Amino acid sequence: MSMTEALTFPPAMAGEVVTGDPCEVAVMRAIQGVDAGLIPYRVAADRVGAALVFAPEVPLAQAMAMLPLCQVGFQNALGALAPPEVAVHLDWDGGLRVNGAQCGRFRVFASDNDPEAVPDWLVVGWDLPLLPLSEDTGHTPDQTALFVEGCADVEPALLVEAWARHTLNWIARWEDEGTKPLHAEWRGLAHGVGEDTADGTFLGVDEHFGKLLRRDGDTTLIPLTTLLESTP
Repeated sequence: MSMTEALTFPPAMAGEVVTGDPCEVAVMRAIQGVDAGLIPYRVAADRVGAALVFAPEVPLAQAMAMLPLCQVGFQNALGALAPPEVAVHLDWDGGLRVNGAQCGRFRVFASDNDPEAVPDWLVVGWDLPLLPLSEDTGHTPDQTALFVEGCADVEPALLVEAWARHTLNWIARWEDEGTKPLHAEWRGLAHGVGEDTADGTFLGVDEHFGKLLRRDGDTTLIPLTTLLESTP
């Protein structure tokens, strides 16, 4: 598929090819009042990225579930396109891991940072390196790129399309069944659960996907809303 060829999205979604940061474009379009379902995307020789505009009908604390939902949609999409031996996992803070190493990440923006308020819009987007920044990747063993992890035959444009389809499927499940199926799927894909970090032991997440940390006998909750970025 040509990098300039228009992609195909489900009926509830509309694509917009961009040359800049898809997240920035999505936020700008959301502020302008675009309908939910817009997907600005960029497919370049060395990286690929996309973003999705939401119009939440629930308070921000609940709407933030769209971040792990979009991550799960991505894992499902790449898992379907990549060779079976390629492992794809998710960091709580939006990071993506391919075969254990960091490989791109998700970002999230909203019109309001009040957890109890229903935001006018929410944007979730991702960016993924296809090729290493340098020929010498030995200096950053925890950083990788998709094409050096056994995924050279994965077409980036098809990955964007597949992400849209899988994400829409999960949105429908979330609306029909609540967060339980999403929790179960995410838990099986999460990286680092049960591991000790400088901040404490990562126990998992609460019903709103807040991070639970155990340290010195105390459990601390870090809400997912702490991952919101300022409007670009």
